[in-house]
Amino acid sequence: MATKLKTKAQVYASQTRADVQTDIKIMGDLLREHARLSADLNDAIAELTQAAGPRLETLHELSTSLQQGVQTWCEAHREELCGKGKSANLITGEVQWRQRPPSVRVTGQDAVLAWLKVQGLTKFIRTQEVINKEAMLNEADQARGIPGINIVTGVEDFIITPFEVDTQEAA
Repeated sequence: MATKLKTKAQVYASQTRADVQTDIKIMGDLLREHARLSADLNDAIAELTQAAGPRLETLHELSTSLQQGVQTWCEAHREELCGKGKSANLITGEVQWRQRPPSVRVTGQDAVLAWLKVQGLTKFIRTQEVINKEAMLNEADQARGIPGINIVTGVEDFIITPFEVDTQEAA
């Protein structure tokens, strides 16, 4: 029977001020290398996209043309294909007619809301109750006494920013 040994992961920690300075320099080097590799990758993706673009467009146009032709024929022969149904199996594929569920599209939401309020149609307006966290932060002493509320303060982030020189020309 094999036994599993539990060990804690080793964590690197700088030992001296010089180590910290060296480690920050190495971090900057790694970040710049990461940025270079990302830029190279994006350049390669752009080249591939541009090279494949015309062929992809041609394939899309051909596919759209075929789809329109199939749909036109199927619409004309729908009853013989489906009878009272909504789909037909054509050996190489299936065609279907599906009714979309009703939906509501709103354009100019603010104007519609105002009109609904004026007309007294508030049943079409949803109101949502949410906790006002900004008000609680403004009155933190009172908010601390509320069950389920915890005012978090004094959290400190540690940020390392390796120095860099921006050599790009202004546009």
